[in-house]
Amino acid sequence: MNDSEQNPSPAVVFGASGAIGAALVRRLLADGDCSAVHAGARDPAKVPTGAVPFAFDLTDEASIAAAVGTLPDNPALVIVATGLLHDDAHGVAPEKSWRALDGAAMAQVFAANTIGPALIAKHILPRLPRRSRAVFAALSAKVGSIEDNRLGGWHSYRASKAALNMLIRNFAIELHRSHPQAIAAALHPGTVDSQLSAPFQRGVAPKKLFSPDQSAGYLLDVLHGLTPADSGGLFAWDGTRLPY
Repeated sequence: MNDSEQNPSPAVVFGASGAIGAALVRRLLADGDCSAVHAGARDPAKVPTGAVPFAFDLTDEASIAAAVGTLPDNPALVIVATGLLHDDAHGVAPEKSWRALDGAAMAQVFAANTIGPALIAKHILPRLPRRSRAVFAALSAKVGSIEDNRLGGWHSYRASKAALNMLIRNFAIELHRSHPQAIAAALHPGTVDSQLSAPFQRGVAPKKLFSPDQSAGYLLDVLHGLTPADSGGLFAWDGTRLPY
């Protein structure tokens, strides 16, 4: 992901024990373009072998700040690959109607999909290189597009991802003032065969259900092709810019 092969920079993946996060780490390690791949998870023992593991708790800002403090300066690529759609153990599920809204469940979804990534950005964005290309990206979702919403439902998940998209736009504007070559982007990975999507795969065409490795490869290709003019956008796995 670095423009200069002679001076490779580190890459950082938050959420590296999840399906897409782990696949991104493995892809980055295989590409060999980064000086090191730092992989963060609640349990760092679960990140792919070959990465530099670190621990963080997405719901604890002190934990995030401490984790970022262990990372090297000037990372060329930072990806937040965290997300929450459902959690049966804690009563979290996509709502089919407003009648199903629950404040506690909604707070959990926003904590994972919006607040956690925002706090990571708060602490890591100042560490990006000021005079060279750098990318900060977070996994979002097409269902977070307000303009594209035709079906309704999934209130907490849609709203949390829409809020994340807005934050990415905000970060892009602020980054441009101090880091003119930096890019902030939200990414729609497609429907990936993972624990997150498992209960919702029935209507997905086989060719549209990606393996984590497929999706990771597509996303890295998208990031590689972005320019500072693209900063603040929401991009699908195929490079299509999606509406907010």
